[in-house]
Amino acid sequence: MNKRAVFHLVSYMTLVIGVAIIGCAGVSFYYEESIEIQMSLIYAGLITTFSAIAVGVLTRGDINLSRRDGFGVVTFGWISATLFGSLPYIFSGVIPHPVSALFETMSGFTTTGASVLSNLEAIPHSIHFWRALTHWFGGMGVLVLCVAILPFLGVGGMQIYRAEMPGPSKDRLTPRIATTAKLLWGVYALLTLVEVLLLKFLGKMGWFDSFCHAFGTMATGGFSTRSASVGAFDSAIIDTILIVFMFLAGINFSLHYHALTGKPGRYFRDSEFRFYFIFLACASLFITFNIWADGAASFGRCFRDATFTATSIMTTTGFCTADFDQWPNASRLLLVVMMFIGGCAGSTGGGMKGVRVFIMFKKMIRELKLFMRPSAVIQMKMGGKPVEQEIISHISAFFAIFILIFALGSFIMTFFTPNLETAVTSVIATLGNIGPGLNAVGATQNYASISPLGQSILTIFMLLGRLELYTVLILFLPSFWKR
Repeated sequence: MNKRAVFHLVSYMTLVIGVAIIGCAGVSFYYEESIEIQMSLIYAGLITTFSAIAVGVLTRGDINLSRRDGFGVVTFGWISATLFGSLPYIFSGVIPHPVSALFETMSGFTTTGASVLSNLEAIPHSIHFWRALTHWFGGMGVLVLCVAILPFLGVGGMQIYRAEMPGPSKDRLTPRIATTAKLLWGVYALLTLVEVLLLKFLGKMGWFDSFCHAFGTMATGGFSTRSASVGAFDSAIIDTILIVFMFLAGINFSLHYHALTGKPGRYFRDSEFRFYFIFLACASLFITFNIWADGAASFGRCFRDATFTATSIMTTTGFCTADFDQWPNASRLLLVVMMFIGGCAGSTGGGMKGVRVFIMFKKMIRELKLFMRPSAVIQMKMGGKPVEQEIISHISAFFAIFILIFALGSFIMTFFTPNLETAVTSVIATLGNIGPGLNAVGATQNYASISPLGQSILTIFMLLGRLELYTVLILFLPSFWKR
């Protein structure tokens, strides 16, 4: 690995974080918060910024990244962002324990939305804004942002883009990867702005809440400014706006770009989108009738809560309007299944991704047919195009590793949680970047009851899930470090 080039690029990502923290100090001044909060953000921002500049100066030189270097930049970049991003929590005293601060920060950047904080209404505006910003930066990827604004990256930009963007294949909207990164971030920012305006003027939210919840929605993060999450607003209009934008955030952003350039038909011509849309619609209807039959509330309220929750879980956003942990077991189990599936490849959602699940389902059907007719030649297709055997093998391996890590993680977490249900769902909720699980980490609970050692393990799962396993795991191979 070209360590000098890797850490030079990591310094740029760290610099973005430092500037953002200083910006949050401006929010603190605007809301006239205590001098301790203001200075804690200034100190955190300056330490981060000067550290980034120092590393950048010490590692100057030509940048030419290999595929291996790209993985190193992304993994070490995210670790650096988490370490420095935790300083506002520690310095302000909002989260004094370093491990819990790292947990909260990693949860923000990976758009998991799992939190150790309670009584959110008592937290300063500037800290809330920093939490929301970590979501927004992490959703589309801080390093992809760097690729967009730093044209001198050249060839190295493709290595970073390939390692950080989710999904088995990476769509290039233009031949130049920097232009692709700009377009994706442009679509992301545009949708965020539209949601802010709708929440403000239709949902009657304040500007601050509108920005924080829009950042959390488009990043499929889930950090709210209220302890009761979105349910605290109890507004059908707000719920509807968030459902629409959570749904959009769970779609491949290249499809949004094509729609904005006059090709909306790309949505329903995309096999993964159809799978995502149909599965989510059916799950919402099933949960609606299931909780309505259980006598939870009126049909209209059940439909609203079921649709919101199903969309929130499927897109791995994690916002809540109802305590789904009190719903019938069939609905709770379906929600856990949706945690595994997640959003589409190329979206800001987590989970395994719909395209992988869809291809694995088609592979299962193909294997059954081959079992009946061993001599048959059956080619798998998706969207009318044959799927390469290399991609099928890659997805099969991803599934095996994902399930193995999930099983091992669930076993480990049984030592740090009160029951098996909490252990299992805390792992999938962090590995899939969802946030809320069931039981002790359910919709109305948080992760504060888990010991610091348990939180540190879940922090690793969040990073593994956001960077889709391989980017992090290959660093543990001895061959990665050999020339």
